[in-house]
Amino acid sequence: MILILHKSFEKQYLKADALVRRRFQERRNLFLSHPTHPLLNLHPLKGDRGGQWSINITGDWRAVFIYKNINTVIFIDLNMHTVV
Repeated sequence: MILILHKSFEKQYLKADALVRRRFQERRNLFLSHPTHPLLNLHPLKGDRGGQWSINITGDWRAVFIYKNINTVIFIDLNMHTVV
């Protein structure tokens, strides 16, 4: 699988604290080897984020991505979970 980091994701990543950055690296590696691992809580988003997917980074943080094709994902957002 190919992972691409969108420019907006990279900015958010650089602003995040060291724990979140380290945890993203760990979860990214897990996602590459076992994309449906329960720890990731992989799930599609709803509403205005339809077509986007999310994995858990920490209890509060998530990484949002889109599938470019079957073998490529683009991480577009690194942010805190929001309750809708």
